[in-house]
This record gives sequence, structure tokens and C-alpha cells, in this order.
Amino acid sequence: MPVTTTAAVDSTFIYIMVFCFLLFAVIMFLMLYFVVRYRRSRNPNPSDISGNAIVETVWIAASVVLALSMFFYGLTSFKFLRTAPADSMNVKVTARQWSWLFTYANGRKSTDLVVPQGKNVALDMKSVDVIHGFFIPAYRIKQDVLPTMTTHAWFKAVDLGTFDILCTQYCGLQHSKMLSQVFVVPPPDFDKWYAGQDVDIPGLTSQAEKEEGTGVALLRQSGCLDCHSLDGTKLVGPTFKGLSGSTVEVLTGGKRRSLRADEAYIIRSIVDPGADIVAGFSDIMPAGRGKYSDAQLHEMVESIAGAD
Repeated sequence: MPVTTTAAVDSTFIYIMVFCFLLFAVIMFLMLYFVVRYRRSRNPNPSDISGNAIVETVWIAASVVLALSMFFYGLTSFKFLRTAPADSMNVKVTARQWSWLFTYANGRKSTDLVVPQGKNVALDMKSVDVIHGFFIPAYRIKQDVLPTMTTHAWFKAVDLGTFDILCTQYCGLQHSKMLSQVFVVPPPDFDKWYAGQDVDIPGLTSQAEKEEGTGVALLRQSGCLDCHSLDGTKLVGPTFKGLSGSTVEVLTGGKRRSLRADEAYIIRSIVDPGADIVAGFSDIMPAGRGKYSDAQLHEMVESIAGAD
């Protein structure tokens, strides 16, 4: 029985490939043998060949046994992949256009998946919009993430390092940018990070968020920065750079008008984005009503103002 998802998938793949190559070799050998053995110079007058019940029975039986062995081997590995060990650390995965959010048992949130080395990690996944595909190539796990139900996957973080997380379902304009990473760190470092203490994990997004401020962390964790840039880059939503205090052209109830982007306007755009739609952009932003406290909204507004 394999002990990791990587071993389960790799062993099944190798088992099937070995038999495929052996079967290919047998077929090629017989083909070449018959071409040489029954060439025209030795058999100028072709003759009819009647059936051979023994050969046909052996061939059918061998094919059935081979196919069933691959099926049961694959089924065993599939069951292993579907059953997370009882001692697994549970992490909630939220998929949205176009980023991942990981929520831990203590309420800590991160756009990167940080796990301790040697620990089994169980993932409970759900989408807030369209169908996504959660894929970690290094651990051989790939699972659709749906808005209508919670799906599950698990892996064991064996080696220290950083591993890619991809989306395998086309989910819109920024699908190719829906990337994240798994950071496998020593258990003592994970315990510090999990408790919110300072720990040096190179490349971790939350490290940069500490320097940028709590408001930027909220914007990133809420998925705002997947559609709105801080540096003027054009994405599917208007950039935050230079927004605060500027005059924006919006459509309100289908009528065009000009508004000043003050704090009240920015907060309204977060909690009820369909009220005033910026001209030239689509009404695709999910409503944030009830998701944030007044303090959090203020921090987000301050960070947006800081993008000037």
C-alpha cells in the first residue's frame, strides 16, 4: 500500500506503462516473425488459415486478465486518493476568479498554502463562482472545485520546498494567472507562522503583505487584486492607482454620470458594486455586503488611497 499520493499515482502509471510496452513488444515481435516466416518467397501460394480455439481462448483470457489487473490496480489507488488519513490537518480551500484562498482551523487565511513537513493535509474545496480545477503536479492531485458542492483531496508533504498550484479548468479571462504555491516548511516554522508570529519563509505572499499593510492583505485575500491592480496595470476591473479622489464616469441605473471617488463611493463599490458601474467595464464583481466590518472596509479604502 502506498503512503503518499505521489507514490499511488506513479506506481499505477508505471504498472500500466510496463504492460503496455510488453504488449507492444509482443505484437511487434509476432508481426515481424510472420512477415519473415510467411514471406512470398517461401509461400508463393497463399493458403487459408482456419481458427484455433486454444490460441483464441488464451489470447482473450490474457487480455481480460490484463485489463482487469490494471482496473483493480487503478481502483485501489483511486480509493487511496479519496480517503484522507484520520490524522490529517484540514484546510478549507476557496476558489474564485482568479485566485485561491486557504483558511486554517484557527481562522488564519493565506493566498499561499503553508504546511508542515511530514504532515498529511486534507483539503475541503468549494468555488464561489465558476468551476475551477485544483492541481498540484508535485503531489499528483487534481480535483474539480465546484460552486454547488464541497470536493475533497489530500496529500502528504514529504519534502521541504515550494510547489506550484494550478487551475486546470478554463475559468475566464485571467485563468492563466490563477496560480499559487505550496510552501512545505519545518514544523517549528509552521507552528510560528500558524500562530501569527514572524518567520522567514522566502517567497511567501503573506510576508510581503505584512510590509504592505493589513488593508492590502484584505484586498489580496478577498480576490480584489485579481481584477484590480495597484500599479496601473489594466485588468478586468479599473486600477486602484490614482482612484482615490479622482472623478470617475459611471453608469447608475443605465444613466451615465460623473462621481468623485471618495471614501463613501469606494465603500459602496465594495459592498454593492452593481450600483455604480464604471464606464467601459462589465458588472461582474461579486457583492461584498456583510463580508467585512467597518474597520476592515476603512483599511481597504486606506490601501486603495495609498495606491496613488
